Amino acid sequence: MADLMQGKRGLVMGVANDHSIAWGIAKALHAEGAELAFSYQGEAFGRRVAPLAASVGSDLLVDVDVTNEDSLDACFAQIATRWDRLDFVIHAIAYSDKSELTGRFINTSRANFLNSLNISCYSFIDVARRAAPMMTEGGSLITLTFQGSNKIAPNYNVMGVAKAALESATRYLANDLGPQGVRVNAVSPGPMKTLAGSAIGGARATFRHTEENAPLRRNATLETIGGTAVWLCSDYGAATTGEVIHVDGGYHVLGFPQAGNL
Repeated sequence: MADLMQGKRGLVMGVANDHSIAWGIAKALHAEGAELAFSYQGEAFGRRVAPLAASVGSDLLVDVDVTNEDSLDACFAQIATRWDRLDFVIHAIAYSDKSELTGRFINTSRANFLNSLNISCYSFIDVARRAAPMMTEGGSLITLTFQGSNKIAPNYNVMGVAKAALESATRYLANDLGPQGVRVNAVSPGPMKTLAGSAIGGARATFRHTEENAPLRRNATLETIGGTAVWLCSDYGAATTGEVIHVDGGYHVLGFPQAGNL
């Protein structure tokens, strides 16, 4: 352990199970000495998160519905009763109706569009507004995005629009919070074998394609994403804000598949 996060405290939002990107980040932060709190939504997820949190020495778990203002207020009020400050927040929350993550984007319903943008983008703004006053010694806010925000990804549909909005929100938040020493960044992994990723039509084929064509011929892992988050949350990330950091084996730089895969 290098103790890069020794003495730092933060909230991790969005752990669903031990394959979650949020969990990979939590483990990496804990390994570097961070003290962690976790949020979850509902009893079912709470039962999954509790043993994971215990394995990294955390008993600070909060049930949060990010679409409910009172629930978010209660979350940060509960954290404030235990900690006098926050140093980082990991926002790994996104949602769209699975039935609309296949087929044509043009068929996106109004209800799912609004719900997807609310949960996948606005919740980060809502969380930042509550977390920033607790970041009295500066801090780091990290959200998760995907390349489907700026290039077409089959079946990603409304989530691509939501992630584009999230990346723009990241830049605006970085500008708002920079004067108080709070950095705001997005991490963009390639396709991952997660619960959320499996909801997208053709996920397995996309995973194989990126692994075969990325310059490094590999997809991201929980460990590589976790290491990136540690850098952004640690003092080494003190001059980095408003960025989308790609952790995808370099796939985002390609214009075409590798020659042997054309």
